[in-house]
Amino acid sequence: MRIAIGLPTRGRGVTAASLVEWAIRADQGPFSTLGVSDRVVTNAQEPLIALAVAAGATRRIGLMTAVMLTPTHETTLLARQAASLDALSGGRFSMGVGVGVRTDDYDVTGFDFHRRGALLEEQLATLRRIWAGEPAAEGIGPIGPAPARPGGPEVLIGGYLPVVARRVAAWGDGFMSPGGGDPEKMAALWRQIEAAWDAAGRSGRPRWVTGSYYSLGPRAEENADAYIQASYGFSPDLVKRNRGNIPTTPQSLRDQIRRREDMGATEYLLRPVVEDLTALDELADAVASIADA
Repeated sequence: MRIAIGLPTRGRGVTAASLVEWAIRADQGPFSTLGVSDRVVTNAQEPLIALAVAAGATRRIGLMTAVMLTPTHETTLLARQAASLDALSGGRFSMGVGVGVRTDDYDVTGFDFHRRGALLEEQLATLRRIWAGEPAAEGIGPIGPAPARPGGPEVLIGGYLPVVARRVAAWGDGFMSPGGGDPEKMAALWRQIEAAWDAAGRSGRPRWVTGSYYSLGPRAEENADAYIQASYGFSPDLVKRNRGNIPTTPQSLRDQIRRREDMGATEYLLRPVVEDLTALDELADAVASIADA
């Protein structure tokens, strides 16, 4: 199991220096990827810009959106930005995409919340066309640089409904469940994705990146409660789903990793509830202790 770590981008204390220091430490540690989430109505840094800062400071570690709310972005500009990040990072960018559940992100950007699934599917087809160097529309194009990865960055499609299986099979390279979700339901959805992949005649195998928040150290439970309530208090269901998946000890982290491996996931993205370097060090130590066990 590959272990990825979130890149803190939220709050007034985030600076270019703090992003670079976190990215360098993660690049030198046991982590496979730096992951960044996306919202519009937030005080967090824009995810592709934050990852570009991290890309310039690192050499090895992957870069991932988990997830990008693509229906709140104009498609051709997003295609150009993603291809640029992929090219400039040497092919290290993986684009997790999804639709989100908050109406305000759509209200402020002018996109239709109730059509977000259809918008995503339209975008995925257009992104693939632009990254392949084809015209974005008749007589217009190409747009943006050629991505480092032929056909464009790796695309991981997020969600918790059966329609995700069809989307992965048609346009994706894999599946992303950054919030974890109910283990039995996620395992069932993964089986649907694999079946849809085979039915579509896709070669190779899809990849599954799962995730959760994490909270370690002496105030682990308290910090986890406070963070999840502040972030998801508008929805008791989301509070329950996210809080129940948070490992708060090395043993619970070990159990979560084992459970996700057994389900078929290949990478586990852990996002800190306390966004300082102590949290990164605590996770690095826990991952090292698990590897040595």
